[in-house]
Amino acid sequence: MMESGPGAGSTHIPLSLYVHIPWCVRKCPYCDFNSHALHDGVDPLAYVDALLLDLGHETAQRSLPPLQSIFFGGGTPSLFDGATIARLLDGIAQRMPLAAGAEITLEANPGTAEAAHFLAYRAAGVNRLSIGVQSLDDDKLKALGRIHSADEARAALRMAREAGFKNINLDLMYGLPEQTKVEALGDLCEVVDLGAEHISWYQLTLEPNTLFHHRPPPLPDEDSLVDMMEDGQKMLADAGYRQYEISAYAREGRQCWHNQNYWQFGDYLGIGAGAHGKLTLPGPQIWRRSKQRQPAAYMAGAAEGAVALEREVGQNELAVEFLLNALRLSAGVPVEMFRERTGLTLQTIARPLARAHELGLVLAAPGRLQASPQGLRYLNDLLILFDPD
Repeated sequence: MMESGPGAGSTHIPLSLYVHIPWCVRKCPYCDFNSHALHDGVDPLAYVDALLLDLGHETAQRSLPPLQSIFFGGGTPSLFDGATIARLLDGIAQRMPLAAGAEITLEANPGTAEAAHFLAYRAAGVNRLSIGVQSLDDDKLKALGRIHSADEARAALRMAREAGFKNINLDLMYGLPEQTKVEALGDLCEVVDLGAEHISWYQLTLEPNTLFHHRPPPLPDEDSLVDMMEDGQKMLADAGYRQYEISAYAREGRQCWHNQNYWQFGDYLGIGAGAHGKLTLPGPQIWRRSKQRQPAAYMAGAAEGAVALEREVGQNELAVEFLLNALRLSAGVPVEMFRERTGLTLQTIARPLARAHELGLVLAAPGRLQASPQGLRYLNDLLILFDPD
C-alpha cells in the first residue's frame, strides 16, 4: 500500500488536483471517458460531500506541497451550479494549501451554459474555462450527438467574457463524419476569430467501447486528415497560437498549467468517480491510484477513499511512462527532469534513444529530450522504441 505517514510526497515536484464530475445530459457516441447520462436521482451536494471525504483520505497524515492547479473535468462539470462549485472549492481550500495564483479550470458544455452560472463560477474562484465547442457546424454537431448548437457555443464564449473570464480554452475537433478540408478549416478559422487564449484542436478518433467504434460513421481518408492537420497548424501559427503539445495551441503565456504538469510527469491527486492520481514518494517511489468508476459505488466508499486500484510503478515501466507524456510536448523537457522525476539515469534509455536519433524521431538537442516534427507526427512509433516489452 502507498505510504501515508508524515513526509510522504515530494516537495520539489509540483502537485495538482483533478476533480471528476461524471454526469452528462447525454453521452456522446465518440466519448470513452467515465461519464454517465444524468438522471433525477443525482444529488450534487451529496457528491460534493463524497469528494471532500475522498480528498480528506488522500491528504490524511501526509505532508503535501501547495496545489498549483485544480481541474474540474467530466462528464459536464457545468451541470453543477456556482454555489455547489463554491462549496467544493471552499472545502478543498480547508484541506489543502493553494499556491498563490493557482490555475483553477472548469470544463463547460455550451448546452448547459448559463450567464448566471459563469458569474458564480468566477466569484467562487474559477479563473479558467474550457468550453467544448467541437464544431461550429450544426449538421456536424448533430452527427457528433452534441446537445448544443453552433449559436449556443458562440453565446457561451460571449457569456464567459461578460462574466470576467480572461483565460478560456475552446475544444475543437477535425476529421468529423463526412467533413471536407474546407469545412474543417472553416470551423478552425471561426474559432480563431473568436479569440480564445487557448485552442485544443484534435482529430476525432474511434475509441473502443464507444458507439462510434461499434457503428463507425464515414470519416475522411488519411490523406485528407493530413491535409487538414498541416493547413490547420499553419493557420493557428499565423494567428499567433503556438503549438506546445500535439493538440494544444496557446497564445503567449496561456499554456494550460494543469495539463503541462501531467506531461512533465508532475504529481496529481484524483478525486471523483473513476479519477486517477499519481504521487511520488521518497526513494523515489511512484504510485498510481484510481477510484471506483460507478458513481454510486464511489460515493458509498468515499470515506475510505473509494480506491479501486493502487500500485507502484515498476522500474521497468518508469522510463516509458515518463516519455509517453514528456515527448508530447513540442519543446520536450530538460534531461534533468527525467532524472529527477523517475530516479533513473539517462543511461537507462541510451540504446533506444540512440535508435530514435538514427530514425530522425528525436532531435539532437543538448540537455533536452525532444521529439522531432516527424517524431511528434508518429509518436506511437517513437514510444515503441522505449517499451521494455
